[in-house]
Amino acid sequence: MSKRNDLVPMGDMLDLARRVDAKVAHVTREQFEADENLRVTVMHFVQTIGEAARRVSEESRKAHPEIDWKDIIGMRSRLVHDYTNIDFDAVWKAATVDVPRLIAQLRAFMPSDPP
Repeated sequence: MSKRNDLVPMGDMLDLARRVDAKVAHVTREQFEADENLRVTVMHFVQTIGEAARRVSEESRKAHPEIDWKDIIGMRSRLVHDYTNIDFDAVWKAATVDVPRLIAQLRAFMPSDPP
């Protein structure tokens, strides 16, 4: 995939990460645990971030080693394939720690209006 074409899935990652960030803003861990709709929504967005990351070329992944591609894609695989054993502590950590870091990392090099 060309570098330009990689902007599409990376733009999707950024958009989805911002959506996760907005969903968990001002939400406590206890509120997250109590709200099934919120958990499912965040889980879906995190899963979709991983799918978009999977579509980024190896060349672009190597150009941005600050992004933990392996863990992002791995989280997607765990959510999709091990759906009966979802670790909501890991989903919460992804949403509240990893996603804000990913937003900052992507914003550092993404155009302000990706394709």
